[in-house]
Order: sequence, then structure tokens, then C-alpha cells
Amino acid sequence: MQRYFLDEMSEFNQTYQISSKDDVHHIKNVMRHQIGDKVIINFTNETMICEITDIQSEITVKPIEHIDIQTEMPVSVTIASGLLKNDKYEWMIQKATELGASAFIPFVSERTIVKVDEKKFQKKLERFSKIVKEAAEQSYRQIVPTIDFAQSGKALAQKLDAFDHVLIAYEETAKSGEMKSFTEALQNVKHGDKVCVIFGPEGGLSEAEVAQFGSKVIGLGPRILRAETAPLYALSSMSYHFELN
Repeated sequence: MQRYFLDEMSEFNQTYQISSKDDVHHIKNVMRHQIGDKVIINFTNETMICEITDIQSEITVKPIEHIDIQTEMPVSVTIASGLLKNDKYEWMIQKATELGASAFIPFVSERTIVKVDEKKFQKKLERFSKIVKEAAEQSYRQIVPTIDFAQSGKALAQKLDAFDHVLIAYEETAKSGEMKSFTEALQNVKHGDKVCVIFGPEGGLSEAEVAQFGSKVIGLGPRILRAETAPLYALSSMSYHFELN
């Protein structure tokens, strides 16, 4: 059964409109749904099976059954990553959404290679949002991760007070042979906590940036990972620690 998202609170005996052009097109022209067909809607408060009651320029749905399901990680994980060149960042956020990331903060690091044109970058952010929404639907997520751009490391540092824990993935820590810092950091994280994990772009974070963030520095094992791979390693490790261990 196809899944969609609505940023509304659900109630029985109410109807709701799906107005997103992409979703309407998908329902009408790709899935070719008819009145009476059922879809799954992730509302802000719960997940419901809904019946399609009208198909026009918007799709009208009515909740008919609650689904008792939990697909979200018990901790909220934000991935703050330096922007990557080509389509590597898009690939990373797609896979990180599948692995349970709650939010993304792309930022311009000292070593960022990508040229950021602020006037054009809004379209890029819209594309990022579309990618994570589609990945969230595909992976049965109950939320769509948010994306909050930071124009510099300083701008990112100003956002860090919102988190219970901030971890910095620093390749120099891995090179030094330190293997336990990540595991030890996770021992202090409780269910419901908000965690931000910071990653550099190609070339990693500078010493000045690490000092600016002023948080717990961790290594991600004995190997040096690509900038687009490191967040996925961290998320997989956190999923194992909190969901499978």
C-alpha cells in the first residue's frame, strides 16, 4: 500500500486533502488510484490507513484505521555534513534517510569544494527535500527529515545548543588508533535524546573547526571513510546500538 505524508493531526470522521503536486500526480497518473482505494498516510501524530473519497486537483482521503507501527529510531539523529561535490550529497541524504536520520544540516566548511551561489541554492535545497521525502516514503519512515542549511561552520556552531549531544567525526581521531570514543559516547545517550553528528566534506574538518564546535570528538573505526560514507557508518552503528543490540 502506497504511503504519503500530511503535516496535520489526524482524526476519525474527518477528511483531508493531499495537495502536493507530486503526490497528486503519483496517485492519479502513476498508481492510477480510484475512489475507494486505500493508501497509508503518515500524519504528524499517527499513521493511518485512509480511503480515497474524491479525486480532483487535490486528493481527498478519510482515515479508517489506525496502524500501530514504529519505524523511527528511539533517538533523534541530525547529520551535519559539509557540502559534497557532484551528486554525492544527494546520494548520502537519500541513504541516510533510509537508515533513520531525523534531520540534515548541510554547511559550508573551510574545505568545501562546492561553490555555493545563495540565489541558486534555494532550488538545490528544494531538490534535497524532494529526495528525502521520496526516500522516507520508500523506507516506511513516519517522518520526513528536515533540511536546515548553515552558511558556515560558525553558523552551524550557533545551532548546536539545541542538541543533547554533539559528536564530531574527525579522521585524525581514527588515524591515531582511538577505537572506543564512539561507543563510549553512545553509552551516554538516552532514548528521546537529540544527537547531532558533524562530518566534514572531502578533505575533512580543519582543526580550527573542530575547536569551534567544541564537542566530543569520535573516530569511526580503523579505516578512513569517504565523506559520503561516514554518516551512513555512524547511522548504522547507532541503529545497531539502540534498536538491535
